[in-house]
Amino acid sequence: MIKPILNLDEVTFDDIEDNGYFTSKQGQISDHIGAKKLGYNLTILPLGKSHCPFHNHQGAEEMFLILEGEGELRFGEQRHAIRKNDVIACPPGGAEVAHQIINTGTVEMRYLALSTVVELESCEYPDSNKIMVRSGARGEEGMWKMFRSESTVDYYDRERNEAPHSNGSS
Repeated sequence: MIKPILNLDEVTFDDIEDNGYFTSKQGQISDHIGAKKLGYNLTILPLGKSHCPFHNHQGAEEMFLILEGEGELRFGEQRHAIRKNDVIACPPGGAEVAHQIINTGTVEMRYLALSTVVELESCEYPDSNKIMVRSGARGEEGMWKMFRSESTVDYYDRERNEAPHSNGSS
């Protein structure tokens, strides 16, 4: 039986990004405490860095609790100063709720991230004009695709315009 409690001091940072501006450490919590419909992680964000590109979700809703540090939240076309004990809501929707947390402070930023777990998700990246589509249950390998928005094709692209041939079996 999984213990439903984990102290933040015990989080193991198992997702480390070191990609220039997009540099962070994340420690997954949800699976370690038996969560099913919510995802939890602890993120550490170095000075001047962001965890991920500016994006919005069509399926998942996210919430962030700033535990330490100061920074900036990009949210739609607005920018907001954020600091310790701020709670941030990022509901699903279009570019008006696109979001990104940036450490503009003087110390490492630490925050708790929570999100709903959805089996079908799409994210848009307004700065780079990309789209991500993902499907599959939590913990299972599913489909994951990232593509440029401008690579749109017609609905009938590559479709045969005749009925499929029967193989004769019934």
